[in-house]
Amino acid sequence: MIWRSLIFFNLVLLGMGHSATMSGKVELAFSQDLNVRKHLDYSGVVVWLEPASSAAVMPAASRHAQMLQKNKTFSPHVLAITVGTTVDFPNRDFIFHNAFSNYNGETFDIGLYPPHSTKSTVFTRAGVVRVFCNIHPTMSAVIVVLKSPYFAVSDRNGMLKISDIPPGSYRLHIFHERATEQTLEALSRIVEVPPDGLQLPAISVSESGYLQLPHKNKFGKDYLPATESGGYVGTKP
Repeated sequence: MIWRSLIFFNLVLLGMGHSATMSGKVELAFSQDLNVRKHLDYSGVVVWLEPASSAAVMPAASRHAQMLQKNKTFSPHVLAITVGTTVDFPNRDFIFHNAFSNYNGETFDIGLYPPHSTKSTVFTRAGVVRVFCNIHPTMSAVIVVLKSPYFAVSDRNGMLKISDIPPGSYRLHIFHERATEQTLEALSRIVEVPPDGLQLPAISVSESGYLQLPHKNKFGKDYLPATESGGYVGTKP
């Protein structure tokens, strides 16, 4: 797929001095997700920039973030952070939770913990972390751990904005949980961020070819029915 058919760049006055702003909009194509098809929900697409020069020095970003568990849902569903960030997993339900990831990116298991308590973990490796709850098989989320502080996650309208970017040459990357690696690799490209900023009109991210597979519990086995686990689905090895 030719990049220029998906995205083109216009220069706009968005930044001054020694930092610039890059903004744009993403759209999802060929989606089977009902929120996308019925409500045009284009949230959760991560866009980030990495300096084209390996010698470039990037500033430290925020080192603390949160992924809330409420109504048997992780919020936000997609969280982008930098390497070294501590993520809190507060439990605001009236039931136990057990957030974990045992494949892709960095593995972790914060264990079973009660309502209205919090556990945390530090993410030390760049990559995509698929997060699940060992108690509730319908709960899932994604943490994208980046080396770069220049990133944004699209809102429901697909809008995104990255500020305080030093002008220069960067490689643009995109991640969407329902896009194949080949699709995402085709969207990556070197871009020039001028002092007066960069506007990215609609970036089309195709979900064609994506297959959602059922996940296992943290022991690598199928989740147990609630009637067999005392109401705590998936807690037995």
